[in-house]
Amino acid sequence: MIKTTSLPGRTIVIDERERLYFSGTSYLGIHKNSIFQELVRSGFEQYGTGYSSSRSSNVQLAVYEEAEDWLTTLTSAPKALTFSSGYLAGQALIRTLDQGQRFVYAPKAHPALWRSEKDNIVGEFKKWVSHLEAKVGFGNKEVVIVANSVDPLYAQEHSFDWVAHLPDYLEVTLVIDDSHGLGIMGEQGSGIYAMVKPLLPANVSLLVVSSLGKALGVPGGVVLGEESIIQALRESPYFAGASPVAPAYLSAMLRSGKLYRSLRAQLEQNVRHFQTIVQETSVFHYFGTYPVFYSLDQNLCEALQDTCVLSHFPYPKPDSDCITRVVISALHSQSDLDTLGQLVQEYAVVKS
Repeated sequence: MIKTTSLPGRTIVIDERERLYFSGTSYLGIHKNSIFQELVRSGFEQYGTGYSSSRSSNVQLAVYEEAEDWLTTLTSAPKALTFSSGYLAGQALIRTLDQGQRFVYAPKAHPALWRSEKDNIVGEFKKWVSHLEAKVGFGNKEVVIVANSVDPLYAQEHSFDWVAHLPDYLEVTLVIDDSHGLGIMGEQGSGIYAMVKPLLPANVSLLVVSSLGKALGVPGGVVLGEESIIQALRESPYFAGASPVAPAYLSAMLRSGKLYRSLRAQLEQNVRHFQTIVQETSVFHYFGTYPVFYSLDQNLCEALQDTCVLSHFPYPKPDSDCITRVVISALHSQSDLDTLGQLVQEYAVVKS
């Protein structure tokens, strides 16, 4: 385990020595962006450091509805409701939905959407899809299907074409965790909602839950969906009983549309550049312009550790297998990527 006393950005300081940092989930590098930091500081001046009240109280801050409207515009969802974390958003949604339906979990569904550890399903997403009809069953019970929009651990793209072929005699609710897609995937970072919604038959309703703390840099979460479920969540004790997102961050998000667009363009440029360097090495699995590069090689992290810190830890539990990845962000310079790419090329030659 690596310990540091400062927040990593494009680099990390370990034992007073700077190394390149290719880990974390701040894909746009927004947490280190000076423009965003200034917007947050401005938000602190207006709203203070936090809102010590309930969103159900008789005093309401307009910034919450403004931020939720902004998120619906970004994602093309009908309604949005923010929570103080992605985990709370997921648990509030699942607990509100869980009224005796059959729950079907895809492999590696995010722990924020588990009802218990029994919902931690292993396996390959494509293989799971091929047997989905048997898992859904043929009874009359309503079904809730839970999946991730993308596999950020093993850099696997998920197709949702199969939703068009679900049994038409069942009422199905599709819940997708888009924490690692919102802000960087889809048109202008719109995420999975706008991509999947046109595929759905009439008997399937869509709900998307996401952390806002990855690409968008806001310590909070959101649920996206039809007005009926959003209203049910608003009336739930999980919403009323929890403190909301610090309003300063939502204020900063509202004023960062141009900044997000610029950083997404930079991130795509960085990912494409790194791909050109490592594409002949066969060290990584990756797809499209997604900023995660997965490696089967458990020794890669140690081999590069003098210069670069990669993502390498067991997940989702301490006894799980270690997962080795390179995570590119908008913070990285071309020189950073060239340095890492050259080290990977040299490593691949030695291993071959």
